[in-house]
Amino acid sequence: MDRPVQPVVPHLHQINVSDGGVPKHPVSEARISVRGVSGDRQRSPKIHGGPERAVCLYSLEVIEALRAEGHSIAPGSAGENLTLAGLDWAQLKPGDRLRVGEQVRLEITGYTVPCEQNARWFLNGDYKRISHKRHPGWSRLYAKVLAEGTVRTGDPVSIE
Repeated sequence: MDRPVQPVVPHLHQINVSDGGVPKHPVSEARISVRGVSGDRQRSPKIHGGPERAVCLYSLEVIEALRAEGHSIAPGSAGENLTLAGLDWAQLKPGDRLRVGEQVRLEITGYTVPCEQNARWFLNGDYKRISHKRHPGWSRLYAKVLAEGTVRTGDPVSIE
């Protein structure tokens, strides 16, 4: 007899940073400020980062679905700073506000445009598989920081 599947409580699955480029690598905690995630740097600041794109978010469940399609993407591969689990990703949209841990509050500002640097994670180099225009609900999201603080892997996440 199959056991019922327990819903995943929304949480911060992984925090990812790099000195520029992808993949970003996991850390157990990081300070989030209006300038972004401590320890993280964007290779192309004119394209990535800035106050309206301070934090890049992605869904563990979307990553897992992409892996099931045969893509080699993993948490941090696509350049997201925070890999979140347990949210209805396809329903999130610009203007939605999230709380991560006790202190951090974020407001989603837009859908990220897929970057060709991610082609290596996709079958036939089809990095536009995560384009919001082509595949709504599969894109990474940018967020601005409304309240700064420190986040840790496993922190609860909620929609305000």
